[in-house]
Amino acid sequence: MSTDANRKMLEALICPQTHATLRYDAEAQELVSENAGLAYPIRNGIPVMLVDEARKID
Repeated sequence: MSTDANRKMLEALICPQTHATLRYDAEAQELVSENAGLAYPIRNGIPVMLVDEARKID
């Protein structure tokens, strides 16, 4: 799968807590939910969409 396809797939995911759109942060390998103040990690190319695994952001 191409990088563009991966990016589009990641950007199609929504926050499990707020159901809002996520922002893909390629450098940090995270999906960021501004509304929830959480950053969901991407491990080995797989997004971990669990609130308990998300990092709190300011």
